[in-house]
Amino acid sequence: MTAQRQWLIVSGVCVAVAVALGFAAYTMGDRLQAVEPGTKAPEFRAVQITATKGPLVTKTLADYRGKVVLLNIWATWCNPCRAEMPSMQRLEEELGARGLKIVAVSIDNPGMEDAIRAFGKELGLKFEILYDAPGNIRNDYQTTGAPETFVIGKDGVIRKRVIGATDWDSEPQKALLRQLLAEPSP
Repeated sequence: MTAQRQWLIVSGVCVAVAVALGFAAYTMGDRLQAVEPGTKAPEFRAVQITATKGPLVTKTLADYRGKVVLLNIWATWCNPCRAEMPSMQRLEEELGARGLKIVAVSIDNPGMEDAIRAFGKELGLKFEILYDAPGNIRNDYQTTGAPETFVIGKDGVIRKRVIGATDWDSEPQKALLRQLLAEPSP
């Protein structure tokens, strides 16, 4: 094989790789961007789980535009989720009237609506509980497990990401949320 032919093959492979990467970037769009503090929060779709059975209402991030959102991704089988939920409820009681929206999205398997409803009732949860049976929010938010929580400012930008359970009723957490609530709406 001549040197010219080798360079032609190498050039062809480089072009093919560049085309493949360009196609991947085009088709994957925003999913190539890391979901981290300072980035725009991705949209999501999930159905609302209420205390009583009724028509399912689909909610999206757009429904909370202009609000400070504590977006918690959780599951009924997750013991750390169970441990942190009471502190989220106390946070809702303290800061909910000031505009904080706590949105807990369950990633339980399909068909778990009754179990999710029972979980909320057992823990006395009053904040919004949603259900993403297909689990798309896990990919959209690039989660590593459950629970995982994103604090989203009024401008739709992620301000904090917490992997694992935390005490949402602690003073450092409340200080950040009070600061975000005091910011002017965009």
